[in-house]
Amino acid sequence: MRMWKEFTKGLWKENPTFRLVLGMCPTLAVTNAAMNGLAMGLATTFVLLFSEIIIAAIKDLIPDEVRIPSYIIIVATFVTVIDLVLAAYFPDMHKVLGLFIPLIVVNCIILGRAEAFASKNTVMLSIADALGMGLGFTASLTVLGIIREILGMGSVFGINIMGEAYTPIIIFVLAPGAFITLGILMGIMNHVSNKNNSGKDECR
Repeated sequence: MRMWKEFTKGLWKENPTFRLVLGMCPTLAVTNAAMNGLAMGLATTFVLLFSEIIIAAIKDLIPDEVRIPSYIIIVATFVTVIDLVLAAYFPDMHKVLGLFIPLIVVNCIILGRAEAFASKNTVMLSIADALGMGLGFTASLTVLGIIREILGMGSVFGINIMGEAYTPIIIFVLAPGAFITLGILMGIMNHVSNKNNSGKDECR
């Protein structure tokens, strides 16, 4: 039950993008296409998962005075792994995301979960937390990418779905489109959450 709670909180209640407003640099920069959002989300999930596992496993061995530098070294190790894997097997994607992959090291989602959760909980709970937060982040970036790609290019995952007659709204693949789409989605999530909370209060 506790593991399920830790897993699901990242999907909605504590969604890193829409609820906690963390990791805004990759969220705004790479979500001009659905595939970019999906790839960045999965890369971040990989780093988050293995960093939390290692930190939860050796937390008692790390002195408090050097815990943050130690966490950064652990995170940087897995960021290097995913950066090299992308460069070797997905060079086209690496060209698009390459600038932002090293920035995962200082992503506040990764360090935040390491400090707030993995350093205080067991390995199994940390796995549930990392998967929930990572998949919540991935879903958020993918949804943003889908909406911006459809409106800005008339396609989704590179497949044209709007037909030749559609005139792309270019602003949605530019920076202002990222802010507009993110703001609207955050507003929808807040509205739904407030509505659900109001319903629960009325039942009490």
